[in-house]
Amino acid sequence: MLSLLGKDKEGIIGVLYLAEVQKKSGGLLGGGGKAEIRLLACQRSEQNWSSIPGDEVIPSDEANSYGAGALVLVDVSANRQVQRLQEAGRPLVSILQNFSRLQEKFKTQEEEIEQWKQSLTYQSQELNRREMEMEARREQLQQMEEDFEQMEQQRQEITASQEEINQQKEAYERNRQELEGAWEHLRGETRRMEEQQTTMQQSAVLDDDKARMLHEALNRLTGASPVEPVRDSLNASFEILSQHQEQLNLYWQTLEQQRSLVAQSNQEIEQQAQTIRDRWQEWHQAQTALEQAKAELKAQQTALVGKQDYARLLSNQLQSHDELHQQVYRLAATSAHVKIGLHVDVEALEKMPVDDLQKVVQDLENELLKLESFVESQEEELRSKQQEIDDIKTKINAANEYDRLNLENEMSDEQDGYQMLYETLVGQRRSLQERKAFLNQHQSVLRHRQGIADPEGSESVIDLEPILTQIDAQRQQQADELQALEAQITQMQAAIQQTENIVNNQVTDQESKRNELKRLEDELLNRRKADSEGIGKVAIYQEMLQPVQDTTDGMRQKLEAIAGGMAQGQEVADSQQQAIIEIRQVISSLTNS
Repeated sequence: MLSLLGKDKEGIIGVLYLAEVQKKSGGLLGGGGKAEIRLLACQRSEQNWSSIPGDEVIPSDEANSYGAGALVLVDVSANRQVQRLQEAGRPLVSILQNFSRLQEKFKTQEEEIEQWKQSLTYQSQELNRREMEMEARREQLQQMEEDFEQMEQQRQEITASQEEINQQKEAYERNRQELEGAWEHLRGETRRMEEQQTTMQQSAVLDDDKARMLHEALNRLTGASPVEPVRDSLNASFEILSQHQEQLNLYWQTLEQQRSLVAQSNQEIEQQAQTIRDRWQEWHQAQTALEQAKAELKAQQTALVGKQDYARLLSNQLQSHDELHQQVYRLAATSAHVKIGLHVDVEALEKMPVDDLQKVVQDLENELLKLESFVESQEEELRSKQQEIDDIKTKINAANEYDRLNLENEMSDEQDGYQMLYETLVGQRRSLQERKAFLNQHQSVLRHRQGIADPEGSESVIDLEPILTQIDAQRQQQADELQALEAQITQMQAAIQQTENIVNNQVTDQESKRNELKRLEDELLNRRKADSEGIGKVAIYQEMLQPVQDTTDGMRQKLEAIAGGMAQGQEVADSQQQAIIEIRQVISSLTNS
């Protein structure tokens, strides 16, 4: 492919153009044709081309080796001279390949951008989730503080109960020491009594004073019983401890319920998460199919644009043939040296009477005037329709999408009317030229019969009928091809419209499913947050209840130990009471004696 800028032998910088080869005939019969190139597009950069407005034509002898309508790449200098020229087939293929590669690259970049968008969306959702978790933690800490205050109050109550139990234990210890002192006093009295028994064995009699003293001592021993007050305090402590344990049992029961609810919720969350993952997988599969459908739709649209461009090219060529057809007819109408399809029986006209021949010529002239007037009115109507089409094209270039569609439909109707009128006018033009030629031949014979010199009789007349036949054949071929191409375009537009509807419905459905999955993920996130709060509460309750339970169990063990010691003290007290009863009996027997 030619480079963007080149230099010719004189050093002049050239610009690369895409052009179409055109050939004009050098004579009426097409001999000595001269080739020209019509500039279509200009290369601005390696991948940037822009169309050339208007019909800029540059003569080129090098284009003689190419057929009319061929596309070439031409390097044109600043003074509009052709420097180099080559066929545009392979370079155009290379340009299209580069364009295809750029499209793939852009598609890859769009996918990367979409992945970045999804990543940023996920990060944003993750930040929102962490913020929600932090808020949940803050609420948990606040609830923990409240629960801790309640636990602290209960701990203070337990501490107060423990202090009361310690005071009762100290009172019990004092009572026990007093009881031991009383027992020691009793043992001393017993020893004295044994000594006195030795003395009284001689008399076997106890006087009243001594007996009174012994009874008083026994009464003091009988009244010194410290076990009952301690037992009452111990029973009250056991009752308080039992009430506290019942409250703890309620807390433990609530904890187990919370643990069970958290486990059940966690199982449901995992099932919901698996369902969402499955639905996301289905969504991605459907999204892949949708992307493939979009790619196919884009390929169909590209093919449609190519066919539309080709249809416009055919339409332009058909219009060029129409203009050439009109120019040939105008040439035949304005020149006496050309004719179109003469079929006159000159021998019969030579034998016809002059008056009859003159009347025939007059009738032909009158009919020709009427036909000329009618054709002129048709020509004016055709020019009016062409002006309307040009006006609609101008409106389309400045209209929005909605108005453009209506204007394109209106232009299509106007073009159909223009085409029908033009095809009708082609036959009328030919008929007019044939009638002119027919009249000219009759007038020539009449002048010859009248002895009037015919100024055009000595000159040769060229018959343009073969040229018009060739033009009509090419025009008909292009018209048939254009009609078939327009039918294909119509079918492709209908198929593309159907595909677009399907793709749009799929896009809407995918977007709806995506929003639904996002909503389910948000619900799952909220459930995970609530589940995390429940797990945190269970752990906190466990951490708070266990030390309180351990303290309660330790206090119960201490109270049970105290109760065991009191049982032993009760046995000792019972033995003391029995000994006091026996002493009283001995004293009574001695006193009675």
